[in-house]
Amino acid sequence: MTTGHVLLGLLSRGQQHGYDLKRAYDAAFPSARPIAAGQVYTALDRAAARGWVELAAVERDGGPDRRVYALTAAGRAELERWAGSTEPPDALLSHPLATRATVAMLALGPDAARSFLDRQRVAVVDRMRELTRTKTDPALTLGERLATDHAIAHLDADVRWLEAAADRVVDLTEEIR
Repeated sequence: MTTGHVLLGLLSRGQQHGYDLKRAYDAAFPSARPIAAGQVYTALDRAAARGWVELAAVERDGGPDRRVYALTAAGRAELERWAGSTEPPDALLSHPLATRATVAMLALGPDAARSFLDRQRVAVVDRMRELTRTKTDPALTLGERLATDHAIAHLDADVRWLEAAADRVVDLTEEIR
C-alpha cells in the first residue's frame, strides 16, 4: 500500500484539500498507522508530478491558503490499475514472534522458549477477546469492522502458530543447535 494510492482513492469522491484528505484518511482507516499531514502533502506532490492529481483551486478562508486537489484521468487509471491488482505475499518470512522464540531457544533453552510462547498466547487471546467485544459495537463504521475482522484473523493465525511452535520447541531447539 502506498499513501499516494490511498489518497487517489479518497480523491475519487471529489476535490479535496490536504487537510480534508488527512481527516478522510483518519475516518476511513482508524485502526491503521496514523498518517502525518506532511506525508499527505508529500504524497500529493509526488502524485502531481506523475500527473495523477492536479491543483484545482486555492482557497483562502481567513487562514493559510488551502490547495484543493482533483484526480486526473491518468490518476483514475492508476487508481483502477492499483485497486485491481493483487498484493503479492512477502517473499521473505519475518515475524517478531518467531524471532523472539528462536532467540529464547538459542539463548535460554526450551523451557524459556515454551514459557515465552505460552505467555504470548495468553496476550494474543486477550487481544482477540478485546477486539471481539469491540466488533459488536453498533457504532463501528464498515471500515472499522473490516479492520477489526482483519486483526482478529491475524491474531487467530498467531495463536495457531504459537500452539504449533510450543509443541515443537524441543525439536526446534535441537535443530538450531
